[in-house]
Amino acid sequence: MNRKPTPHQSVPRRLLALAPTLLALAIPGVRADCPAAQPEPLLPSDPALCRALAPVVRDPSALPLDQYEAQLADFLSHWCHRDSEAGWVRDKRVRDTGPFIATRGTGENGQWSGSAYGTHGAVLIWYSPEMVEWLERHRPAEPDVARPADAEPVPDGAIMVKEMYPSPAARCAKVAPERLEPSSGAAVMVRDSQAAKDGWFWGWYGWTGWDPDWPAGPSNRLPYMGFGQYCMNCHASAADNLTFADLKNVEGFGGQPNVYLVQDWFERQNQAPAHHELLTEDFDDSLPVDQPRETSDSAILATLPGTAAGANGIALARIDLSAIALPSQTYDNVWMPADGPAVHSQYLTSDQCLGCHDAGGTGLQFDMTAPDPHGDALLNLSPYATWRSSPMGLAGRDPVFFAQLASETQRFHPDQSDLVQTTCLGCHGILGQRQWQIDTRPEASGPDAQDGCATFERALVDAVPYPPDAPNATHASYGALARDGISCMACHQMVLGEAATRAVGDQPQNRCVERRQRQLNPDATGFARTFTGSFLVGPPDRLYGPFENPKPKPMQHALGITPEHNATILSSEACGTCHTVHLPVLRQGETLAHVYEQTTYPEWAFSAYRTGDSPDGPLPRGAGTRAQSCQGCHMPSRAPDGTPYRSKIAAIQELDGFPATDNTLPAEAIDLPERDGFARHTLVGLNVFLVEMFQQFPELLGMRTQDPMMVAKGLEPLLRTERAMLDQAAHATAAIGIEGAPQLDGGYLSAQVRIENLAGHKLPSGVGFRRAFVAFEVLDADGQVLWASGRTNDAGLIVDAEGKPIAGELWWRDDCSARIAPETRAHQPHYQLIEAQDQAQIYQELVSTPPEEGPASCGHDAAPVGELTTSFLSICAEVKDNRILPHGYLDLAARTEIARALGAGPDLAADAGSTAVGDDPDYVEGGADRLIYRIARSELQGRPASVRATLYYQATPPFFLQDRFCTATGSDAERLRYLAAHLDLDGSAAEDWKLALVSTGAVAIEVRSER
Repeated sequence: MNRKPTPHQSVPRRLLALAPTLLALAIPGVRADCPAAQPEPLLPSDPALCRALAPVVRDPSALPLDQYEAQLADFLSHWCHRDSEAGWVRDKRVRDTGPFIATRGTGENGQWSGSAYGTHGAVLIWYSPEMVEWLERHRPAEPDVARPADAEPVPDGAIMVKEMYPSPAARCAKVAPERLEPSSGAAVMVRDSQAAKDGWFWGWYGWTGWDPDWPAGPSNRLPYMGFGQYCMNCHASAADNLTFADLKNVEGFGGQPNVYLVQDWFERQNQAPAHHELLTEDFDDSLPVDQPRETSDSAILATLPGTAAGANGIALARIDLSAIALPSQTYDNVWMPADGPAVHSQYLTSDQCLGCHDAGGTGLQFDMTAPDPHGDALLNLSPYATWRSSPMGLAGRDPVFFAQLASETQRFHPDQSDLVQTTCLGCHGILGQRQWQIDTRPEASGPDAQDGCATFERALVDAVPYPPDAPNATHASYGALARDGISCMACHQMVLGEAATRAVGDQPQNRCVERRQRQLNPDATGFARTFTGSFLVGPPDRLYGPFENPKPKPMQHALGITPEHNATILSSEACGTCHTVHLPVLRQGETLAHVYEQTTYPEWAFSAYRTGDSPDGPLPRGAGTRAQSCQGCHMPSRAPDGTPYRSKIAAIQELDGFPATDNTLPAEAIDLPERDGFARHTLVGLNVFLVEMFQQFPELLGMRTQDPMMVAKGLEPLLRTERAMLDQAAHATAAIGIEGAPQLDGGYLSAQVRIENLAGHKLPSGVGFRRAFVAFEVLDADGQVLWASGRTNDAGLIVDAEGKPIAGELWWRDDCSARIAPETRAHQPHYQLIEAQDQAQIYQELVSTPPEEGPASCGHDAAPVGELTTSFLSICAEVKDNRILPHGYLDLAARTEIARALGAGPDLAADAGSTAVGDDPDYVEGGADRLIYRIARSELQGRPASVRATLYYQATPPFFLQDRFCTATGSDAERLRYLAAHLDLDGSAAEDWKLALVSTGAVAIEVRSER
């Protein structure tokens, strides 16, 4: 069928928006402020086409989305929904959905203006005959006709087209509805109970500006149409069938529509668009929040081998960006199917949560927000918004992770690629990996369940539904789930504790998780079985949250899921299951041992910050003197002064506080209480580099930068996340000071620097390649640097006085042909005294591989014999771990006691300790590190006046980037190479690829003697 172009398709949008107003001026009796008025009725222009399209548009799940949208666009653009001969019926008139309030500006010549407070703008709904028949049976207009006690489902194929107009409705009251063109588009509901649990296809269509959702555009916006759309944040409050429709609004039936206070006596000009119109405006969201470099960074190109050209010899300037771009977030839509909740729908994407758990979606209430102290926008503090732009929310698109995975499967462990992919994507792509294994595992797989758990491959992460014949298109839901990162359903279905896990352990959603436990934590029991993200989950029709007495009806209507109170999600163990990473040591197809790659949770459990409890009860040694859960820092629920944050936890259409509407649930089912202890899902550490990448390259990484519910009202979430990181860096990470006065005495300048760890775990913690380092500078009276330890070049490489990399900074030759003396494992040791500019105190963990062949002893006490490695699955021995311990760190015996209570062996206690710190007393109970700088006066070319010490942090140090570029090829490696070369950090807090945490400032030198 050939699509017939409608007249507006060739008219520029700005001229088109003005045209209805110009037309209205020429229509007798029509007010000039009705922009929707047309000189002639807009009725079906091609009845034969309408008849042909009718069965197609009544069955949205029968076609791929783009094809269905094209058919529906034809249907609506030809006004087929206004076909009274086919049984379509409309509302009596354009009607308001809330009040319209006039206000007058200040000053002598203050002007009147008006604001609409409706759930939509003014509306006029057209109903298909099936919809009208259902309303007649279940919602009769006559007050003396009884309604059935239980409403039947709306029949499939029923359609409502909610045309939307500027508020107030009085603007167009004198115009026959058939002569109105919906200037704000139309919301569309098509009943398809076989496709989605809520039973509807939802959409928006614009006569004056609209394009299909597929292929995705550069803004990566929410889809205009589809199943499981955000519309349910209001419609789930309906009494039944997710619709508020009532016959009293419909032409030919009794009763009158609701009326509201409307103050429209003044001349209305330049009215602001309604909120739902703003949500469908195609804002130029494709532009980065911050601009990247137009050309490659010369410092990066000069510093890191493999950056200027890939391993295939492809120069950065000639890279096809479309070939390395991640799929658009527009495709990340996995909704609850009609027969769910069930194990095949155990996991859904976060867009199924954002309608209610994002702020501002109703357009009327702005719970979960606060004024931005730095501007006019609102800070969106909702669970969805704060999580979405956090590293947890970005994990499924993390370009550093995917480059690391490429190194693991291509260079380090190609012979065990299946194990590597499933292990790594079991965290970063957890929803996709788990749903894939649930759906592909045969019911009967022999005595060993391992046989039935399929590998979740990296290629599946890129699966998208468009075009329908594309490779892996049939697996698009798994790609969407994986790209959604460590998403809502990863945490809110978690089950912890012996009794709870026993109850669900044999359920099908957990069978491959138990296989993961056996594979990754073979000797563990209890909580330790869940390490490396190997936690079990509850049934698919339950979600767990921290608050008692949740309101279940809206979520049950929308998803068929019942929310339940479960305090386990408040425990640090809810974080510890993923933030304790236990991995096999692989070598040429064999597993040599298992070691701990990350111990962030145990570090907390062994520190003064431990709470001393767990889902299975108290732990040995009780609470520490600074007891605070992981969530207390990373999901704050209290202000700095201790006052609990107070807010509603969702934004839905409630009965109180919203304009009156029909057929809603009672107040007790939908009116939400404000909750003390509202937790912000900030979930940040210090990885500003990652957030900057997403700010500057949203199109390349497939992410939208504007919040889809707050739109222009809200601060861009990535900026809010970066602010939270910088606040954490400045106030909750570390303190640094010069103990006593720096002294120049006897021909030497000496100063003692103390760095205090304010975090509840090691500093730094997490993946082993993170590092912090001290830059110590001697300054003259003009602030010029005379001597420095820990200085860097523009690429963050630590260099000596001549600008040459110090030992351990570079691992590869410039052409990536070979490692630089790998047998020496060159690095900066832990210092208690620094005397030269080619020495630097770097707080880090360094690990080595097993020997290439022969017997291998791996573990905390193993002597390093291999080369330094960034491979997570090659960690055989620790070379160095001088990361600063948290306060109140327990000794090995106490750590071992707690480790056993968690179900782990003594190796956990040992691995969470320190390595190669000598006799440094600061690594006994932790809390801080002190080191002395002693500099010969003869090395200072000038008169020293002060010293300055600064603690810097690098989430992706140069040696790590270098290892990626020299050990991986393909799109994931090329993407990171391009990002690193074009990321513009100039003028940012992370300038020169280092984030300044804290500094002493200039501290004056006490001169005793210069001889």
